[in-house]
Amino acid sequence: MKKALKIALSAVAVATLIASPLSAKKIRWKLAMTWPSTLTPLASPPIKLAKLMKEMSDGEFIIKVEGKEKHKAPLGILDMVKGGQYQMGHSGSYYWKGKDINTVWFTTVPFGMTPSEQYAWFYYGNGMKYMKEVYDKFGVYVYPGGNTGNQMGGWFRKEIKSVDDLKGLKMRIPGLAGEVMAKLGVNVTNIPAGELYTALDRGTIDALEWVGPGMDIKMGFHKVAKYYYTGWHEPASEMQFLINKRAFDKLPKKYQVMLETAMKAVSMDMYIENFAASTEAWAKMKKEHPEIQVKTFPKPVMQALKKAADEVYADYAAKNPKFKEIWEDYKAYMKKARAWSMMSQYYYLQTSKDLEK
Repeated sequence: MKKALKIALSAVAVATLIASPLSAKKIRWKLAMTWPSTLTPLASPPIKLAKLMKEMSDGEFIIKVEGKEKHKAPLGILDMVKGGQYQMGHSGSYYWKGKDINTVWFTTVPFGMTPSEQYAWFYYGNGMKYMKEVYDKFGVYVYPGGNTGNQMGGWFRKEIKSVDDLKGLKMRIPGLAGEVMAKLGVNVTNIPAGELYTALDRGTIDALEWVGPGMDIKMGFHKVAKYYYTGWHEPASEMQFLINKRAFDKLPKKYQVMLETAMKAVSMDMYIENFAASTEAWAKMKKEHPEIQVKTFPKPVMQALKKAADEVYADYAAKNPKFKEIWEDYKAYMKKARAWSMMSQYYYLQTSKDLEK
């Protein structure tokens, strides 16, 4: 009798252990970022995503976030996620234009949409559809991962008064904007974030674009270059979450939905965080660094940039049917959205400014 009871109690104990949440197998993923872990707000979405997933899953879904200081491959995120070394990544889509030029559409393009317009295209136009089509061959799913808003045109060691001032200039500027600048005689390079200040300080480069006051002030660019130009090249820079397809497809449906919902939440939060950071940083920079000269490129320079951008688009469209398809869809949506942007935002801002005079 005692033996039977002992066996029965053992069986109950085992069943209880199996049913216990503590015994459930935890999902453990790794996420690699292009950015250093301390470079917020760029690093904020992955860090906040990991926290949200842990909380919403009662500790059953754990994401370990690693910055570039850990994996040492800031521009290797796509390959690492594709190969399964990391289940997730966080980077900018236009870094992969050498693998497929169509990836540029999902970060931003010169003279393109504003953040509101682009988010509308992603979620209520064809943006997400094209994103899936372009990345399908890489074996990864891609989702919006946070927007910086309209980025500044960059820090320059000398003033740009004409197109001739761009010729021979050494500048860090990625994406299609780099190709546009190259058409005007700029020597373009793409340098990882951690090396930018040193390159600018030592004269390895003459100019660079980064983001905006909120992030630029942390990098210290204002200490070595006093000309700060307004933007044209990245009006709505969206980062991306990359997810290994096999890893995602293995997840229970509840975790797939949880992950997609959390990514959307932290992406929008980055846009707000960066706007707030730039608001505070610019007020500080104006007060503490009056030597900074905010400039807008002269109209002839802007006209030359726009003409060069249109030529770059036309060249790619002529040899890449998918590029042409996305470009046509993008332009059509932007035209429709811009009419509302002008009515709802531009005229209000202009009127408000006039009333302050």
